Amino acid sequence: MSKVGDVVSAIRAGELVVIPTDTVYGLACDAYREESARALSELKRRELGQPIALVIASVDSLLDCIPELGEAIALLLALLPGPFTLVLPNPARRYPWLTGDRPDTIGVRVPDVDGRAAEILNAVGPIAATSANRHGERDPRRLEDVPPEILGQLGHKVQHALRAFTPEDDAALKAAARTFPKTDLYDVQQTLT
Repeated sequence: MSKVGDVVSAIRAGELVVIPTDTVYGLACDAYREESARALSELKRRELGQPIALVIASVDSLLDCIPELGEAIALLLALLPGPFTLVLPNPARRYPWLTGDRPDTIGVRVPDVDGRAAEILNAVGPIAATSANRHGERDPRRLEDVPPEILGQLGHKVQHALRAFTPEDDAALKAAARTFPKTDLYDVQQTLT
């Protein structure tokens, strides 16, 4: 199996993985598995009431997961794919294990990635993801910035597969960091109501 295949298999099996996005390295899991999302929060040492973003390969796939977002299609197409986490209305209260204490909203991302990261997202579908660091610590823009205690909790095959994500992915993250502002949260709750 390929290294990308190892990561995809791990996600499908409910394991946690680390993958590059267009902004930072992310700690990710299957978005459909509540127990995986809980494990992600625990590994990050963050409160279970804090939301986790739903990350997906395309706006079309996002609308398949949350059809109610069709009302915001112009906004979605204007900002995504890109380095933004959009906090949008979630009237059907989908993915309650990702919404934290705000079930009426959900954070969504469609990162602007290519290469191996795009292969993973296209193969696995929606993932739950947050930065691959301990809560409140510096965002990991390079694989070596991911804390060893997080990397050490990943399965052996995933640890091996991560070697495929350097250094070109690190260079892409550096370029994205120079291109986009630090703020990556755009709350459109007021815009859509």
